[in-house]
Amino acid sequence: MSQHQIIECNLDPAQFPGLDVYAVAGNPIAHSKSPTIHKRFAEQSQQAIHYGRLQPALDDFETAAKVFFAAGGKGMNVTVPFKLDAKAFAQELSPRAQLAGAVNTLSIQNGKIVGDNTDGAGLVRDLLAQGIQMQGARILVLGAGGAARGVLGPLLDQLPQQLVLANRSAPKADALVQLFCELASARQVALQSARLIDLAGSAISNTPFDLVINATAAGLSNASPITDAVANHIFSTKSFAYDMVYGQVTLLMRQALQRGARVSDGLGMLVEQAADAFLIWRGSQWSEVIDPRAVLNELRSI
Repeated sequence: MSQHQIIECNLDPAQFPGLDVYAVAGNPIAHSKSPTIHKRFAEQSQQAIHYGRLQPALDDFETAAKVFFAAGGKGMNVTVPFKLDAKAFAQELSPRAQLAGAVNTLSIQNGKIVGDNTDGAGLVRDLLAQGIQMQGARILVLGAGGAARGVLGPLLDQLPQQLVLANRSAPKADALVQLFCELASARQVALQSARLIDLAGSAISNTPFDLVINATAAGLSNASPITDAVANHIFSTKSFAYDMVYGQVTLLMRQALQRGARVSDGLGMLVEQAADAFLIWRGSQWSEVIDPRAVLNELRSI
């Protein structure tokens, strides 16, 4: 990536003397709300930082990240499609990044670039803030890609009674269950896989779930990972449906609403995972100062 491209993205640290410079990297990235979120956290904690956007070429994350950090960048959030590239780029991984198999936050610690994953913690905190108690609950996670893997550990830590991982094809879901079976066993959680199509009328879904989390990107294309027949089995008036896609009422959310369930998009998860990243970079002492829910309310009012 050329120096010119970095300057265009307001990310050359030399252009911001006296400020710690951070970035979010993705492709595309122009739509990202992360700069607004971190600007608000900095204002709440009365800190002066600069946070910009970086859009590496799809095959050039490593070069872009090297240039950014070599120029003095202090930290980076990483979004689609670079979370696996960020994992490979990091010199060390936090335990939760190792478990998630992906990195969404890069920081410099003791002279090394450390990769972390704050997605799962962000999801759990948003759910708890909305009054969703997961202990003893029956949870259904739709999808078995990186988004699902990134949140399974923190969800299991909430000690649900059962967690079902459902995917269009069985092998990916089976593989994730195998990966997390030891943690699930230690937490005494019944963890199992299923095919999406089998949720209609199967023994797994003979009663509705307390919490259904859509970890697929179906909502981005106005689609749903489940059929109406499946929706009839997994949702009830006591269910809560959470779609990681944010900024719209997705088809999955509408399917849940039609069956009397409560719903949420993933904007709160975005804000809460950003709060974790901010504290990694700036220090945990700011945890009582920044207010993610106030930032979320502001974003929802825009």
